[in-house]
Amino acid sequence: MQASRARLFKEYKEVQREKVADPDIQLVCDDSNIFKWTALIKGPSETPFEGGVFQLAFAVPEQYPLQPPQVRFLTKIFHPNVHFKTGEICLDILKNAWSPAWTLQSVCRAIIALMAHPEPDSPLNCDSGNLLRSGDLRGYYSMARMYTKLAAMPKKG
Repeated sequence: MQASRARLFKEYKEVQREKVADPDIQLVCDDSNIFKWTALIKGPSETPFEGGVFQLAFAVPEQYPLQPPQVRFLTKIFHPNVHFKTGEICLDILKNAWSPAWTLQSVCRAIIALMAHPEPDSPLNCDSGNLLRSGDLRGYYSMARMYTKLAAMPKKG
């Protein structure tokens, strides 16, 4: 557990330095528990998520970095690789392709890349995956855009 704490403190210091360097990711450690983090990520441009800000919750295991963190969306998102109700993310690096070389910051970058390049063949959200697999890009885009506007964009007025 001491090694994971040391690693997380190191990542915390790097995040403080990188705040300006990576404006698309805002990673914050819980004040009372270094194993709990949240992130705000910006939806990638030229996707239905553009203009949205999505909140992620990280639960970091005591075996980190030998084991991956558990990450889920707190913000509702219509995406084939994200469970609509729980926010669970289907991403290989969070499962069997994890490496201790990954950091919480690089996990956020991988999630942003997944948002831009969905994998409809391994869906957690079947409705979203089916739209993409059947070639209904307009249907997928409009649903994803609607949920981005409802859940991930500041309300006007």
